[in-house]
Formats: sequence, C-alpha cells, structure tokens
Amino acid sequence: MTKVLFVGNLPWSASDEELKERFEEVAPVSSARVITDRTTGKSRGFGFVEVSDELAETVIRAMDQSDWNGRQIRVSEAQPRTNPPDRRGGGFQRRRY
Repeated sequence: MTKVLFVGNLPWSASDEELKERFEEVAPVSSARVITDRTTGKSRGFGFVEVSDELAETVIRAMDQSDWNGRQIRVSEAQPRTNPPDRRGGGFQRRRY
C-alpha cells in the first residue's frame, strides 16, 4: 500500500520531476505532482507525493520544515478530499421574470 503526502510552501518554480527527485533522496516515490492553476498553468505552491506506507512517517520527519530554495516546505499526510462548495452562484446574474 501507499500513502499520499501533502507538500506545501513549494517554490513557485518546482516541477513534478524536481519534486520526485527531492523526495527520492529519502525514499522511493511512486508518483509526485505539483498542482497548477487551470487557467494560467502556474504552480499553486503545493503538491502531492506518493510513498509506501512503511516509509511515510520517515519521509515526513525528514522532509517537513526542510529548506528548498529559501522556502521551508511543509509535509504531512494528505487528508481525504471533501466535496468542494458549489461555485456556480454569485456574481452578476440575469433575472428572469
């Protein structure tokens, strides 16, 4: 089994490959992904890394609060995704009478 780790406060220039390489210094990584904005394609400053269950705590301890290009990254176990709020409302709406 694997665990997904949340990695926050990433450098804006970080790529998927750099994230994977950085974490593979501590343990084998199944996958690594930097989350990007849908519109601009730019990094949102966080990502996810997938590692084995047995090594997850070791990776968290080794990487949490470590320095990456002058930024202290935060690493923790990812929380399950909840249903996002409905964003279809708000703003200008044409009223039908």
